Amino acid sequence: MDHQDAAARIRALAGDRPPRVGLILGSGLGELAEAIESSSDIGYSDLPGFPAPTVAGHEGRLRLGAWSGTPVACLQGRFHFYEGHDIQQLAVPIRALRSAGCETLILTCAAGSLQPEMGPGELMLVTDHINWSGISPLVGLNDDTIGPRFVDVSQAYDPTLQEIAQTAAKETGITLHEGVYVWCLGPNFETPAEIRAFRKLGADAVGMSTVPECLAAVHCGLRVMAIAVVTNLAAGMQMNLSHVETMTVGSAATPQLSALLGGVMKRLALDY
Repeated sequence: MDHQDAAARIRALAGDRPPRVGLILGSGLGELAEAIESSSDIGYSDLPGFPAPTVAGHEGRLRLGAWSGTPVACLQGRFHFYEGHDIQQLAVPIRALRSAGCETLILTCAAGSLQPEMGPGELMLVTDHINWSGISPLVGLNDDTIGPRFVDVSQAYDPTLQEIAQTAAKETGITLHEGVYVWCLGPNFETPAEIRAFRKLGADAVGMSTVPECLAAVHCGLRVMAIAVVTNLAAGMQMNLSHVETMTVGSAATPQLSALLGGVMKRLALDY
């Protein structure tokens, strides 16, 4: 699936200040886009190859501007395989951002915690992931102009970006946990038995996104950082999981995540 037409639209909208950092906002985190200055928006319907998000809390537009001096392309709304999209289509927005000028991708998401001490409203820096679904957006014929057939993901989440995130967290007084994120297909929440199994496998948080985007990003040469907002304790650790809770807690955590990302963007601005 071609991404170049969407990239051309983004470059035209950005003008003489192409984006250097791509930012994808998870459920309940759309308010983060308000921190972007001198912004201009374009709907996904005007970006060829971009799927239409169908989940509440995903607005479906791209915002271009600057955050703490860093040129940013922010996707307000992501795409999930459980919505029925072709898995390869999930790579189109990532590749379009790369072609439009981005060198770094910051992923945010809502997640359930597998660790009792990491409760709702707290933030976790993703240091590695488990692809429980076994599905990848890189299946099918490979385009060698985008990236290699076989991709090394032993450092999928860039160590330097992790250091930047922890430095920003310390300077803003934010506790930033670190851990392994496990991707489940969804849209159902996980069972208590699955959560017990994931904990034994070394997972610290669970969610229904992020991993496909990370794989597509590493494949095309983007540096990746991912931050999960804990919106609930996972199945078996609390009762009555719901998307409403995900949205509510995610929104409440937005000011803290915004402060953290502001510190990250300030440091990234020095590179650009």
